[in-house]
Amino acid sequence: MSVKSIELRIVSKEDVIRIEKWLKDDEIAEAWFGRYSYGDSAHLAYNPSEAASFSDKKWKEVFEDSDHKILSIYASGEHVGEVHLAIEEALGDGQLSVLVGRKDLWHKGFGSAATSKMIELGFREYNLFRIWVDVPEYNKNAISLFRQFGFIHEGTLRQSRPHDGARFDSVVMGILKNEYTSSITIDDAVI
Repeated sequence: MSVKSIELRIVSKEDVIRIEKWLKDDEIAEAWFGRYSYGDSAHLAYNPSEAASFSDKKWKEVFEDSDHKILSIYASGEHVGEVHLAIEEALGDGQLSVLVGRKDLWHKGFGSAATSKMIELGFREYNLFRIWVDVPEYNKNAISLFRQFGFIHEGTLRQSRPHDGARFDSVVMGILKNEYTSSITIDDAVI
């Protein structure tokens, strides 16, 4: 699998403003975490519409939290998305999520590159045992992406995702450290 050249950077306030803007687009919001039952776009760890005005203390609480590794995806010096690894240290696992917020860059390898780097960070730097994802069943592209990295179906959360006036299942997929092999390095990732 060819991997686009990206770097993972510490999140800036400008990045959060772009995330908020991207999530106003229904297609982008549905590809990320979907929407809460009351209609707002879902986002783990922080609310993008509030984050730009966080105090320095609140910013550090969110973006320097050891349980949430949130990084911006940059390609050719331009912010194109965000990755998030929600770590459950006691279990040695982390929930991975990847967003490429620029629709003109979808299906061009940036999500794959970010996924690869976050898996590397998760297993090598954060010493996780397992990384898992929770993907809405209608997001076939994301399911295919994670399968390419060796994630396997572990379960289904029945009708857990509201979407277009209906309820859909979520597919839970995971990969164990000893199942993952990689040919990339994480030299340019922020740790």
